[in-house]
Amino acid sequence: MQGLSIKLAILPIAIMLSLCICKAMTTNLHPVILIPGSGGNQLEARLTAEYKPSSLFCNRWYPISKDKQGWFRLWFDPGVILAPITKCFSERIMLYYDPDLDDYLNAPGVETRVPEFGSTKSLLYLNPRLKHLTAYMAPLVKSLEEIGYVNGENLFGAPYDFRYGLAPEGHPSKVGSKFLQDLKDLIEKASASNGGKPVILLSHSLGGLYTLQLLNRNSPTWRRRFIKHFIALSAPWGGTVQEMLTFASGNSFGVPLVNPLLVRGEQRSSESNLWLMPSPKLFSPEKLLVMTPKMAYSAHDIPQFLDDIGIPEGVIPYESRVLPLTEELKAPNVSVTCIVGSGVKTPETLFYGEAGFDEQPEIVYGDGDGTVNMVSLLALESLWADEKKQRLKVVILNGISHNSILEDKVALDEIKGEISSINSQSQPEVQFVNNYY
Repeated sequence: MQGLSIKLAILPIAIMLSLCICKAMTTNLHPVILIPGSGGNQLEARLTAEYKPSSLFCNRWYPISKDKQGWFRLWFDPGVILAPITKCFSERIMLYYDPDLDDYLNAPGVETRVPEFGSTKSLLYLNPRLKHLTAYMAPLVKSLEEIGYVNGENLFGAPYDFRYGLAPEGHPSKVGSKFLQDLKDLIEKASASNGGKPVILLSHSLGGLYTLQLLNRNSPTWRRRFIKHFIALSAPWGGTVQEMLTFASGNSFGVPLVNPLLVRGEQRSSESNLWLMPSPKLFSPEKLLVMTPKMAYSAHDIPQFLDDIGIPEGVIPYESRVLPLTEELKAPNVSVTCIVGSGVKTPETLFYGEAGFDEQPEIVYGDGDGTVNMVSLLALESLWADEKKQRLKVVILNGISHNSILEDKVALDEIKGEISSINSQSQPEVQFVNNYY
């Protein structure tokens, strides 16, 4: 009986000890914010009286489902694989560059919004009703939960309207600039709610370009206070050759039944797509990327290329808004890790025949992650080689594609290991209440 009393007396101490250890482990985690790539989060839209549909079908029968305020899912809607709906979708997701405002706008009569900012919810699946087909960051989030991360507590999401880009100083960028401010506010709130710990930023693809711009547009003092580490997955620092294919001929990205020409117009209108054109800073003028019977184009010939494929209106925003951004890949002097795939055939040169740009080209492939060329994925190694204060780590995963980096076990284990290593760098000693052991 006496032995039982001793055990009962020790039990509360054991429970207290266990709780202290768990709390110490949990509070050791630096908050993580996920920044998705292009097409990597849900978008919603609403039509106003200004909307002028191109057909009766677009006016009356699509979309089928709306909420009480008229909002409906714009991205991703599986109905886009049907030709009539593809056309409606394309005209609604289109952007327009206004030369008088020097900024990009939605199509007339179309309002858009990004749901669930601050949460990972809209990053998990592009359509929650089609989880198996539209999973995006769900495997990544699950893997982070395995090491103690909880959505809304120390794990956050920063979805954005990925059609828009940014602009250099002196040029307006209403939507993109608001996202950077919202992301900055989220970083500060995430830090404050986690005991003042600086934040780990984890981006995918286009999200890496946005994140680097955010860092370089804020002061060194702010970066030291709020940023622990920046992990960039599959970042296209210097754009991609595939983007020239998208602009020239449209790109269905493997979605069955979708005619690339039906979505080419809206793809050409995307400001962020223009931002992803191959950068002349990284692709040499001798490297020919697109060839026709009469012309050959390198990354230094993008203005001529835009004019020749039939979108001369893209030349001014490209030269005034995009080119300066390609020069702004400055070292932010915070720790950066780039995790990239390689060994996946990636478009390197496009050959067009007499039929012109309305036909899909013959493609010569090179190394990359299937979307981004190696020269772009590894750009920071050369650009920051002389930056003594910049800590840069590059991890190359052979056989990992641009999107499989978010779901492949080897890639996820690498990401988890990197985050665990970052957290262990500042692991506090476990303290016990009243020195009970």
